[in-house]
Amino acid sequence: MRHRPEPVPPLTSPELYLASRSPRRAAYLAQLGLRYAVLSADIAEQPLPGQSPQEYALRIAVEKARAAAALAPLALPVLGADTDVAIDGEILGKPRDRDDAIAMLLRLSGRVHEVCSAVAIVHGARVETALTTTRVQFGAVNADDAAAYWASGEPCDKAGAYAIQGLGGRWIVAIDGSYSGVVGLPLHETVGLLQRFGLAARMGTPAAPSPPDTARA
Repeated sequence: MRHRPEPVPPLTSPELYLASRSPRRAAYLAQLGLRYAVLSADIAEQPLPGQSPQEYALRIAVEKARAAAALAPLALPVLGADTDVAIDGEILGKPRDRDDAIAMLLRLSGRVHEVCSAVAIVHGARVETALTTTRVQFGAVNADDAAAYWASGEPCDKAGAYAIQGLGGRWIVAIDGSYSGVVGLPLHETVGLLQRFGLAARMGTPAAPSPPDTARA
């Protein structure tokens, strides 16, 4: 059962909704000094036949934002985001289990892959999007290290079975593009989108999130 967030007092009322339960995206919005409330809704996340990783990321970001906007108690902009790892044109989702995670990491080993990170803001009928595609060079990964990484618990809920900002960062040789996009929210592009909706990021004044709803993202 989904729960709508209760409106918060005027002094702490949100400026926008975040359609994600990701702590990484929440931390980035707080870093931008924005007052936000988490309001997520479940959607089906499955690529359509012939859909490119970029098209898929944009579609899912918009669908997340629209689904959350349908539940919003206040008429505020809703930000949705989606980040996907792709190699050889194939989207690697979150690993199903240990074997799947190890297989993903071995496939990425010693190769360059792409991370597509899309952001969408929905406000009424208005929809604006932004997209980054970052090339990531992975170092060599052996099966024992991949198994040990799985045991750490970090890759369980990560697209491509790794987190660049965590233990998985040890395999990153180089990136060409947006580091924050690989983490989960391309900051430069997000700031630009927010400005189009009259929301200004505040330098050096991070804000704590409003209490989230209890629905699972």
